[in-house]
Amino acid sequence: MGKSFCDIRILLVVAAAAFIFIQVRLFATQSEYADRLATAVESENQCTSQMRLLIDQISMQQGKIVNLEEANKLKDEESAQLKTLLRDLKSMPLQELSSLSIAKNLQNLIGKHEVPVAAVVIMACNRPDYLERTIESVLKYQRSIATKFPLFVSQDGTNSDVKSKAMSYNQLTYMQHLDFEPIHTERPGELIAYYKIARHYKWALDELFFNHNFSRVIILEDALYRSDFFPGLGWMLTKTIWDELSPKWPNAYPCGSSMGQFFRQYLEPIKLNDVQVDWKSSDLTFLMEENFLKYFAKMVSNARPIRESDVILKANNIDSDIRIQYNDQRHFEHIARQFGIFEEWKAISLSYQFHLI
Repeated sequence: MGKSFCDIRILLVVAAAAFIFIQVRLFATQSEYADRLATAVESENQCTSQMRLLIDQISMQQGKIVNLEEANKLKDEESAQLKTLLRDLKSMPLQELSSLSIAKNLQNLIGKHEVPVAAVVIMACNRPDYLERTIESVLKYQRSIATKFPLFVSQDGTNSDVKSKAMSYNQLTYMQHLDFEPIHTERPGELIAYYKIARHYKWALDELFFNHNFSRVIILEDALYRSDFFPGLGWMLTKTIWDELSPKWPNAYPCGSSMGQFFRQYLEPIKLNDVQVDWKSSDLTFLMEENFLKYFAKMVSNARPIRESDVILKANNIDSDIRIQYNDQRHFEHIARQFGIFEEWKAISLSYQFHLI
């Protein structure tokens, strides 16, 4: 029996040794696999980074290729224009080439054949005073680069004052859109002005891109004000984009012609700024959102609150900022009407509000 017990102990020791050996091997194998997995993950991350870098490089190269193709296209255009210039020079009489006016003639020919960067078109209809102001403003900066940015005025309709005003300038080319086709609106009660504006824009852009063959067009409006707080209505379009848009140009704008709604009552009396401000040297960090929220909250909290009863009388007798609280849209409109404040709501909010204030 003692021998049998001894054999069992030996078997247990052997089994324990075998189990420990297996566990050690498993741990070693798991560690090896873990190391391999970590290496594989690291390699995958490196491959991903390299792939992203390669994609970025390809994108950059594609951008350079597009720019080079554009530059090459411009060079081809310039080459064609220079060939035409050379042909014109060869056809000039000998006495003109040998005269003292050769420099002037050459300058005129070069100006005539210089490839424009973009056409500038002012869209007009029936406001000659606004048109004159806009033309004068544009010419102030356009004269020195007129050959690169030729100026056009496109008039929609037959307003004689607009036509005579545009044609009084020899620095621009006048175009007139005459459209006598009847307009059928898509929705009952819709203003035809939307359709007229859409037709005018399409006609003018087709003329400049397809008939005059400009590669770019800068579009301005006759009543355009440039400001430092509004993005403005001037924009530039390329011929490539217009090739795509022209065939599917809409019959009418979804919005745009308000027929002077609210203008005389709220906008016309506003005095425009006539003081030059050097914004670049001014500290405007208080306008950053985080700073401005604190600044604005302080302004509102410091304003003196007044109740609605006799609100105008109270407001006129207070020489400081005031705060009038409204409950809803109808309540606000009632208060705004007393002060002559613009009361129109768009998309369930005030167009000039900040956090409903």
